[in-house]
Amino acid sequence: MAKRERIQYTCSACGYVSSKWNGCCPGCGTWNTLEESFSSDISQKPLTDLSNRIRNISEVGSETEIRYSTGCKELDRVLGGGLVKGSIVLLGGEPGIGKSTLLLQICQFLGNQHRVLYVSGEESARQIGLRAQRLQVDAGSLYILTETDAQAVCDTIASARPDVVIIDSIQTMQLTQLPSAPGSLTQVRECTNLFMHTAKRLEIPTFIVGHVNKDGAIAGPKVMEHIVDTVLFFEGERHLSYRVLRAVKNRFGSTNEIGVFDMQERGLQEVENPSQMLLAGRPVGVSGTCIACVMEGSRPILAEVQALVSRSSFASPRRTATGFDYNRMSLLLAVLEKRFGLNYGSLDVYLNIVGGFRLDEPAGDLPVALALYSSLTDKALPDKLIAIGEVGLAGEIRNVSHIVGRVQEARRMGFEACIVPKQALTALPKSSQKLRIFGVSSLRQAFNALAKLAEDTNRNKGECT
Repeated sequence: MAKRERIQYTCSACGYVSSKWNGCCPGCGTWNTLEESFSSDISQKPLTDLSNRIRNISEVGSETEIRYSTGCKELDRVLGGGLVKGSIVLLGGEPGIGKSTLLLQICQFLGNQHRVLYVSGEESARQIGLRAQRLQVDAGSLYILTETDAQAVCDTIASARPDVVIIDSIQTMQLTQLPSAPGSLTQVRECTNLFMHTAKRLEIPTFIVGHVNKDGAIAGPKVMEHIVDTVLFFEGERHLSYRVLRAVKNRFGSTNEIGVFDMQERGLQEVENPSQMLLAGRPVGVSGTCIACVMEGSRPILAEVQALVSRSSFASPRRTATGFDYNRMSLLLAVLEKRFGLNYGSLDVYLNIVGGFRLDEPAGDLPVALALYSSLTDKALPDKLIAIGEVGLAGEIRNVSHIVGRVQEARRMGFEACIVPKQALTALPKSSQKLRIFGVSSLRQAFNALAKLAEDTNRNKGECT
């Protein structure tokens, strides 16, 4: 008996399925997100016995996964060491952020060792050739296909058997048997499913480019994230040249790693030392600045915290935080006022993490508190000082993870003094190697350490004169 198809409505935001259309999604409460789709009535489908395919876990092969190096260390780091054979990777980001540029650049390395098929539904072959010429991509085994029919693309992949496939982008692909338009939830889901089955069956690693919608999420995020193996987000500010690549989902590695790139005229360049990039142009001898160390996966990155405290001209003072949680800043201000008598109530407070970076872990509490204290007292912190630690409501300094890697990064970048939680001293090596380490258990002790550093600096200046 032929399958009967019935109309259903699926929410593009949360994936909720309804038998009738509603203006507001019953699942997530968003408006105008239910889209028409079709489902088959499988009530008449005969039973299928797959007992002969059941295997014991000990019978399943445990061979080491095969990974292809993309030639880009930053991308390999985010992928967990390289591109796994048969995996499907979704690369998302805003239009113009550099997704197609990154994938075309790695084709230069992959094309010299593997056969790469670049499928484009947005650009003509001539346009891709001009962009490849600008990026100096001339690999001999790079092939271009301009097509939007997903079934025809999969048939071509099965016939040509390339080693790597790039689909740019999933929003332009369509299945002609579906009545919905390209880019709709149904088309995106079914096309992604088709590419996934093709990649798994032929063991061909596949990149899929996905644009974001007006809400900042990949179109059809809930249905796509479950289908693909890895989800990468390309982030960056339009007025800044730096781009950050993050892994939201990765079945073959960690999701904590990031890759940093610099967008230049000839494409994206890897930034192997993000700390140096974020600290470039740092002011010297200015109050309200302190250096923090944040862990992105296994990589410690130094970032500059800037605070500005000034007299308010409004009845209600303004509080602004960029790159740092606003509620966390309010908490630190309350601790400084309650525990140490510092008055911020009638003052404007502005907090900024330089370079468009985001400081979203507890280890950034202490440098933020010291920057706020420095700006209020108008006393500059030592230029070669770094602070690491979490601040509690009682003003205590609590320990954080990866303290050894953070201190080593500070030493490598030439810093001379480091304020850390007192509990972390046992984990640090005894030989500081020209790095003075102050272990503190409260903010009061951190302020005393600053006073001692200032006194030693003045004494050294007096001896030099």
